[in-house]
Amino acid sequence: MTPEILAFYTHGAEEERLNDPRRHIEYLRTLDLLTRHLPTAATVADVGGGPGAYALRLAADGHRVHLVDPVPLHLEQAEARSADAKSPLTSILRGDARQLPLDSGSCDAVLLLGPLYHLTDAADRARAWAEAHRVLVSGGVVVAAATSRFYTTWEYLAKNLYDDPAVEEILARHLRDGQHRNPTGDRRLFTTGYFHTPHELAVEATAAGLHAHAVLAVEGAAKLLPDLAERLRDPQRRDLLLRAIRRIEAEPSLLGMSEHVLLIAHKPAPDSTATATATQETR
Repeated sequence: MTPEILAFYTHGAEEERLNDPRRHIEYLRTLDLLTRHLPTAATVADVGGGPGAYALRLAADGHRVHLVDPVPLHLEQAEARSADAKSPLTSILRGDARQLPLDSGSCDAVLLLGPLYHLTDAADRARAWAEAHRVLVSGGVVVAAATSRFYTTWEYLAKNLYDDPAVEEILARHLRDGQHRNPTGDRRLFTTGYFHTPHELAVEATAAGLHAHAVLAVEGAAKLLPDLAERLRDPQRRDLLLRAIRRIEAEPSLLGMSEHVLLIAHKPAPDSTATATATQETR
C-alpha cells in the first residue's frame, strides 16, 4: 500500500462512509447482491474489508467471516465492533490481497470489494485474483468490486468540481488509461487508484482461471439524483429506487454509468474427464 493511500484511510473516514445519506445506496445494493449470490452458511474471506461493515453483517447472517485488511486503524475498528457483536468475526487479519494469510482451499467465498481499485499495476491485480483463486474451494464464489472509469465524469460535474483545471486532466486520464491520481489534495477527489471498464473486470477474472458469469451495476446512476438522501430515508421511495436499479443491473449499455460494478465469478471444479485421461496416459 502506497503512503498516500495509507494516509487517506488512516484519516478514519471509512468507518462511517457507508452511513452517509448519499453513500448508503452503495451499502444497500452491495448487500442485496451478496445476499443473492453467496452460498448459505459460508466461510467468507472479506479481503480489504476495512472496519467490517459487510463482514459483520454477513457474520450476523450466519457466515464465518475472516476479515483481511492492510490498514492498522481498520483492524482496530473491526476488532472493537466485532467484540460488541452478537455474531463476532471468525478472524481479523492484517494482510494484503496479493498474499492472503489464509490456507489454500479454505474459503467458500472471497470478497474483493476494495483492493482492485487500489492496485494500479496490472501485475498486482493479477496476483490478487490468483490469491482469491488459491484460497477458494472448487465451486467457490468471488465477488469483486471495481470503480467505473466512465462514472467519474458525471459525478465531478454533479458535485461542481469541474471548475478546477486540474480536475479535467484527472478525468481525461481516467479515460486514457484508467489511472487515478489526486495532485490537488482535495479528499473529495479520492486517492491513488485504478478504475476499470466493466468488460476489463471480467477479463481479469477469466485470466486467473475463474468463470465470470455476471457483471452488475451497484448504484446505477442513482448517486446522480439530487434528492437521493431523501429517497433513501423514505422506506417506500427507497424500495422503489432499489427495485428500479435491480431491474437494469445487468444491462451492458448502462454498466459504465454506475460508480461501482460488481463481478460474480466462481472457481470451476477440476475437469474430471481431463483428469481421467491424463491418468490413463501416465499408466
